[in-house]
Amino acid sequence: MTRDLEEFRIISLPEEAFYIADFISEREEEHLLQKIVSAPLPRWTHLSHRRLQSWPSALTKTNTLLESPLPPWLKSPIVEPKFEELGIFKNAPHGAPNHVLINEYTPGQGIMPHEDGAAYHPLVATVSLGSPIVLDLYEKSRQDEPNAECENPTGRKPQFRILQERRSLLVTRGRLYTDFLHGIAEIDRDEDLEPHSICNWSLLRGEDVSHKNSYARGTRTSLTYRDVLKVAKMGNTAKFLGGK
Repeated sequence: MTRDLEEFRIISLPEEAFYIADFISEREEEHLLQKIVSAPLPRWTHLSHRRLQSWPSALTKTNTLLESPLPPWLKSPIVEPKFEELGIFKNAPHGAPNHVLINEYTPGQGIMPHEDGAAYHPLVATVSLGSPIVLDLYEKSRQDEPNAECENPTGRKPQFRILQERRSLLVTRGRLYTDFLHGIAEIDRDEDLEPHSICNWSLLRGEDVSHKNSYARGTRTSLTYRDVLKVAKMGNTAKFLGGK
């Protein structure tokens, strides 16, 4: 049965975002984490503040994805049937996500406020695993543009905060994608968790933060599903890798 994404809208945000607390089961979460940690070491890219995997591959220098299917464990049950039931990517150019970025954040790690940029259709669906974390949102100012990766807005507090629980789904689209920066603070503990400060409070499952104003972070892994706009068939690989 098709579910209505509107049931999960974060109504306190000025633009479109949706949050589902119990998007996957504990067994599904455990299976996904096992698949991620058992991936071959070359699959991991190590950055200064986190490590990540790109599936089916990283984008080329021209922001092009080489055509290849997602592995079955990243498609079922998340894309098929859960995304399909909600119609999340039905209006995207390819009708389904074709790229997944997996980020692992240990306590104290995060990512500077940034935008995902024009390589993707303006829609992001993120599944959180392992531990909750707070996502900070900042409306872009003139000084932030046109950089895809922006420096931390010094002294600027986030305008909105979204608490992403383990096993949850967060969908952002439209202006919330194009006109806002998002980031994760590099801290060991998320604090000030109250209805007035967390904009998706009414949609939370709550067991991870109930009766608490804060919690110590654990290792959180995110699966970010997107639709890359430019896709090249494998026969054209040389063209998109800089060949002639």
